[in-house]
Amino acid sequence: MSPTVTARHAFDSAVALTFDGAGNFSGRTTPEYGNMVGPFGGITAATILRAVQQHPQCLGDPISLTVNFAGPIAEGPFVIAAQPVRTNRNTQHWTLSMSQDGIVTTTATAVFGTRRETWTATEATAPAAPPPDTVEPDALPEFIAWVDNYEMRFIEGGITQLDGAAAQPTSTTTLWVRDRPARPLDYPALTALSDVFFPRVMLRLGRVVPAGTVTLTVYFHADTDRLAAQADHPLLATARSQHFGKGFFDQSAELWAHDGGLLATSHQLVYFKA
Repeated sequence: MSPTVTARHAFDSAVALTFDGAGNFSGRTTPEYGNMVGPFGGITAATILRAVQQHPQCLGDPISLTVNFAGPIAEGPFVIAAQPVRTNRNTQHWTLSMSQDGIVTTTATAVFGTRRETWTATEATAPAAPPPDTVEPDALPEFIAWVDNYEMRFIEGGITQLDGAAAQPTSTTTLWVRDRPARPLDYPALTALSDVFFPRVMLRLGRVVPAGTVTLTVYFHADTDRLAAQADHPLLATARSQHFGKGFFDQSAELWAHDGGLLATSHQLVYFKA
């Protein structure tokens, strides 16, 4: 009898990289994570994080990642240059850039570190939410490819409200979300999940408008043991904006484990035209 062959998850194919031995990684965009223009920003950020993880000089685990989307990313191959600029006792600092045909599309900085046992407290409070299996998955837009890779169960601020909906008084969205098909959580997947929220301005206006992330920062609060405990359970994710105006708005997000622990927080600035 032939051994069972397990198909590679679309996420792992999307973040796959080849190292050249000199600090550069080559990869390729995948249609499964396409967005309205270029690839889903979360998959770009996850791929950049993966480059640091695969670098032979990498020490520790992700502490923070900032990604600046400098220009459009075309379908096809790309190169990520990763450089460790300083390694301290507990932290390691990186600069990275993604380019296509010699033109930079994305820049990033990352901090990795060695976690140690200390006093711990969480001041943030997880939003109230029913168990995920009591919330029906939402039908998602067919014209955006990347959403097919996520199971989304909206509690408030669902994307279906954009279908001829009135303007909303709040930009908050809360949902249970995980990869589809389910996949054990790791740091690149957590990075991508921090960007699954559609632009807040669309919820406020009740309609689709041109918008795109300019810069995204993710702070990782979970260690590897916490990620292992999360496994492939849904995460409780919530996002909101603080201000809209002059063509930009901000977004803050929290990603919570199924048992209530805070896995990550993220902040981004988004361009919009309305």
